[in-house]
Amino acid sequence: QVQLVESGGGLVQAGGSLRLSCVASGRTFDTNNMGWIRQAPGKEREFVAAVSRSDGSTLYGDSVKGRFTISRDDAKNTVYLQMNSLKPDDTAVYYCSADPLRNIATLKGLYWGQGTQVTVSS
Repeated sequence: QVQLVESGGGLVQAGGSLRLSCVASGRTFDTNNMGWIRQAPGKEREFVAAVSRSDGSTLYGDSVKGRFTISRDDAKNTVYLQMNSLKPDDTAVYYCSADPLRNIATLKGLYWGQGTQVTVSS
């Protein structure tokens, strides 16, 4: 099993920045692929970003390209999401997800955190 714990969410004004963190524990060798998914009230889950440990490749959802940056520190078993130029539409619960093989963009990662709330005021 893998446990994922997110932190860093909060309230920020439009145009501001936040950095989310997700720490993995347990079977961390099963976290080759890690990333972020978000869900806004009344909307379906949306892929945000993912990063692969095996080749360092990154992938972003269209709505966050150029504004968000994902990175990981494998020594700390942690993945980060730097969010800049935040918009009210970015308001959502942000979930960390991990999977040994499956692309996080499928929204079918094996492991999920409890989520952290990000609220962007206009």
